[in-house]
Amino acid sequence: MTKRFLSAAVAASLFLASCGSSEQPQNLTGAGATFPYPMYSKWFSEYQKAHPLVQINYQSQGSGAGIRQVTEGTVDFGASDQPMTDEQIAAFQTARKTPVLHFPTVMGAVVPTYNLPGVTADLKFTPAALAGIFLGKVKKWNDPAIASANPDVKLPGDDIVVVHRSDGSGTSFVFTDFLTKVSPDWAAGPGKGSAINWPVGLGGKGNEGVVGLLKQTPNSIAYTEMIYAVQNKLPMGDVQNAAGKFVKASPESVTAAAANMQMPDDFRVSITNAAGEAAYPISSLTWLLVPQTIQDAGKRQVITDFLTWMLTTGQGMAPALQYAALPAAVVEKEKAAIAQIK
Repeated sequence: MTKRFLSAAVAASLFLASCGSSEQPQNLTGAGATFPYPMYSKWFSEYQKAHPLVQINYQSQGSGAGIRQVTEGTVDFGASDQPMTDEQIAAFQTARKTPVLHFPTVMGAVVPTYNLPGVTADLKFTPAALAGIFLGKVKKWNDPAIASANPDVKLPGDDIVVVHRSDGSGTSFVFTDFLTKVSPDWAAGPGKGSAINWPVGLGGKGNEGVVGLLKQTPNSIAYTEMIYAVQNKLPMGDVQNAAGKFVKASPESVTAAAANMQMPDDFRVSITNAAGEAAYPISSLTWLLVPQTIQDAGKRQVITDFLTWMLTTGQGMAPALQYAALPAAVVEKEKAAIAQIK
């Protein structure tokens, strides 16, 4: 009996050893976007429950930091709400001697939110009003640019206090990408980018910092990722879309924005100001940035396994956190792309 027991134990040990690096302790580090941080926190926690030997540490520092750190090689993967530019991709390849791959993870929305004492209604914003506010041209809450879309709301005559991101931010990129598409004045002025010269306003670091600053500043307006507004019980303004309809951000209206998305092979695409009456116009994908060549076999296996898990099990967790799951066609395209990681 004892010999048989020992033989079984040895066989089990040999089997575990033969399973490869997934059975060995692995620590991965990532950094970047704050936009998907609540989703990533949930995913990494749930993935670790299923894979107790794997620890994934993620720092929510902004998309600019994610792109910079993955390029410098100080993290195993980056995260960004803005696809890397051709110049950034070239810099990555020069620094890391390998291409970088973009993997969309979920879709979300950037929402206008505000702290307006005495006003409980959900406000409506035209693209022109949002551009005017953040350009500093619409200065009062009762300006006709806002009041005309909200005839039943008694708006105060107080000055508008603009709050924006102070760090390099994919959330800023999504918001300014939208404004650039809908406002010639914005396109000719600040333009789009993760870090721009804001004409007016106060800066907060991260979505968390923006929300904190908004909450302590009466008569203020800001943009943030939808989940941060929901978690902090902040109002979310309806935004007029390309079809002329005022739409509130939700997983369903983000999904509608992606309905006609044509996904390129490198997965770098914008879905702001999408067509469709039900589309929320400030919607976006968010991406994990992964080196194509990963020398450490254990890390390579964990990353590829996590990406597969994220595209299957993980997608079902998105709506509960106010994100929209990826379209099935995108999921299948990404599954095939995982094979590029060597």
